Amino acid sequence: MAAHITSEDALVLVQDREARNRQHIRIWLYVVLVVLATIVFVGGATRMTGSGLSITEWKPIHGIIPPIGYDQWMEEFDKYRQIPQYQQLNKGMSLFEFKQIFWWEWSHRFLARGVGFLVALPLAFFWLTGRLERRLRWPMIGILALGGLQGAVGWWMVASGLAVRVDVSQYRLATHLTLACIIFAAVMYVARGLAVYTEKPADRPIQRFSGWLVVLVFIQIYLGALVAGLDAGLSYNTWPLMDGSIIPGDMFPIQPIWHNFFENPKTVQFVHRIFAYFVFAMAIWHAFSTTRMAPETTHARRAVFFALLVAAQAAIGITTLLMQVPIGLGLLHQLFAIVLLGFAVAHWRATKGAYPLETKIVQGN
Repeated sequence: MAAHITSEDALVLVQDREARNRQHIRIWLYVVLVVLATIVFVGGATRMTGSGLSITEWKPIHGIIPPIGYDQWMEEFDKYRQIPQYQQLNKGMSLFEFKQIFWWEWSHRFLARGVGFLVALPLAFFWLTGRLERRLRWPMIGILALGGLQGAVGWWMVASGLAVRVDVSQYRLATHLTLACIIFAAVMYVARGLAVYTEKPADRPIQRFSGWLVVLVFIQIYLGALVAGLDAGLSYNTWPLMDGSIIPGDMFPIQPIWHNFFENPKTVQFVHRIFAYFVFAMAIWHAFSTTRMAPETTHARRAVFFALLVAAQAAIGITTLLMQVPIGLGLLHQLFAIVLLGFAVAHWRATKGAYPLETKIVQGN
């Protein structure tokens, strides 16, 4: 005799299946996040070692195969020797030295290509097998499209250093890093929307403020990219004073004045410092206000932890500045910025709760 299945039983079965699907998709997205963070880390190493212009062509498909044999290596090396960076900074570089910078750039591009497959193939599988919720389809397509755009932006950045400059444009570098962070944040937002939360969503003021903190972190990362692109961290290596003053002089020598905020190393570093203080103050305020409005909740604990992360990032940044940006600390500062952004987005999503389940009640007999 067949067992009678009630609508309530059917609902439980559907919800269990959706919960398992969400868990699998969430694990996949966490793997994507790790790879994205690795790409940012390798990209930072590529910039700090002066390796970003070592590959002078954009070959999205063929470029996945590195040079094989002496002749192919010399072909790549000859192309590099035609650009200003070699002629003005690295003239006389040996083939062995060229290989060292080449592998950094090749690794960065290889990982960037690889993450495209890491997103596209599982996305197709989850979609075609009915495991991907309808609400997630267009956001994931959007993330995949942003990844393709990021590849084009990366080449646009590299191209700025191949003809006249010996490095890449700080404007394009900041755009490249910021777009990478947007992709990272979008993946984190979707992943945490599929998580299981035991507490109810926070009140709207907490949700809004946590969202604005994400915006502030984005702005600070953009400002940090300008600092990196101008090598502004290699000068004015004192703290809390800068050039002997709280507010240094001669910050606006370039006309029109607004260019100083993007092209004058002193002004760019000062703005990065001041905005860091502002982000820290807002994080402290958020921790206190959330603890007052939602005491003894996970929302409050996350807010406090976020403030601690901001303090840690500030300490890393100050130490990096005082030591004149050694590669290890510079990379740690950049990687920790991604960690901070990821936690800010996760906290924001948690204050809103998970996506509602898309259940369909199946009647049985």
